[in-house]
Amino acid sequence: MTNSSSRIIICPHCTAANRVPTDRLGAGGKCGKCHKPLFAGSPIILTSANFEAHAARSDIPLLVDFWASWCGPCLQMAPAFEAAASQLEPLMRLGKLDTEAQQAIAGRYAIRSIPTLIVIAKGKEIARQSGAMPPSAIVSWARQFAGMGA
Repeated sequence: MTNSSSRIIICPHCTAANRVPTDRLGAGGKCGKCHKPLFAGSPIILTSANFEAHAARSDIPLLVDFWASWCGPCLQMAPAFEAAASQLEPLMRLGKLDTEAQQAIAGRYAIRSIPTLIVIAKGKEIARQSGAMPPSAIVSWARQFAGMGA
């Protein structure tokens, strides 16, 4: 259990849990295990190997872009989602999940149309939005849910 003065942040590289003082989240920080940056200002690639760590163990919400390589609107929104990451970190982690490569996870979230954005906090879906959006709309929509993981 974390207290209000620190947050558990999952490393995007090795999935180690790192306790970071809340007032130092914006300072970046490095993983205590692999020594790589905890935040890079870009979405991480989510797979069956790292999804649960980021979705359930982190104290910051996870914003997931469910997409596929054959989806025109998904490809069109990709740069917008990338741009949103630099504005939303460290309030939340952004991740991209390829629905073709990760069909079990996509099925678990009943993804019926793509692109679909889902905010997950402590393993629970707290918001969902389908359809391509520009960066400002992604940021505005997602900020409503910042801090819900704690």
